[in-house]
Amino acid sequence: MSNVLSIKGLTKNFGNVEVLKGLDLSVPEGAVFGFIGENGAGKTTAMKIVLGLLERGEGEVIVCGEQARYGKTAAGVGFLPDVPEFYPYMKPMEYLTLCGEISGMKKREIKSRGEELLKLVGLSKAKRKIGGFSRGMKQRLGIAQALLNRPKLLICDEPTSALDPAGRKEILQILDSLKEQTTVIFSTHILSDVERVCDYAAFLHGGKIVLNGALSEIKKRQTDSYSITFSQSSDALRFKAALGGNDCRIDENGGNSVKVKNEDGGKIIALLSANNLVPLKFELLEHNLEDLYLKIVGGAGKCS
Repeated sequence: MSNVLSIKGLTKNFGNVEVLKGLDLSVPEGAVFGFIGENGAGKTTAMKIVLGLLERGEGEVIVCGEQARYGKTAAGVGFLPDVPEFYPYMKPMEYLTLCGEISGMKKREIKSRGEELLKLVGLSKAKRKIGGFSRGMKQRLGIAQALLNRPKLLICDEPTSALDPAGRKEILQILDSLKEQTTVIFSTHILSDVERVCDYAAFLHGGKIVLNGALSEIKKRQTDSYSITFSQSSDALRFKAALGGNDCRIDENGGNSVKVKNEDGGKIIALLSANNLVPLKFELLEHNLEDLYLKIVGGAGKCS
């Protein structure tokens, strides 16, 4: 599988502030790729360099087979900004027609492609002016516009960050449905969104990629966590005292449930037996990106 985007040793400074510190990243074709980082981590800066909207420092950026150049977006790239802007007096098809004409598409192609995309994003029946659209509707129209020229790569900058749960679900479903058409990169700090639709992900922290790969493989790097529920809160407290409270491995959930992170299941069973404790439920918890991300960036802190 070839890469639609390859970044090696990318740096970027704003004055004395070093935002990107040797960024290395590869995105395979036909994937939905999550670019994860806290607000201010440099996700938008990196994406703008890929798009030719910012001049890079050192390093190499190859997108769709071309060297990224400042002032020119590589052919085959579509972009959805975090807050897309439109002419509010236009209707959706009018706006897509204008975009198609500007990019040199033929009228017949604009009409057929525009109708196809409005159906894809659930706006085929939206006949009113864009000025009356909700934030979610504008995001969906932005996706349609970005896909108009059938790009090989669609870059979305924080596409769900300001949406309500229903709007987020709609956008994620659309992005997930695009795998057969294009490669999708979306930057985000919402880890649950990445878990829902991404095939690959990269964690950006301190201006560098600290973890990168297939999501299934990334999750396997986590150690096991368990939830042990007792009939009485006193039993939960006894178990917690027996296991100890090092770092953030133990987290009480209510009065009679204890969450144990990064611990061996055999040790837990041995401690239960040694202390004559019989739990109501002993559950292996599903690995999630939030725990892994907090561990990587050192944000987990200490348990009280």
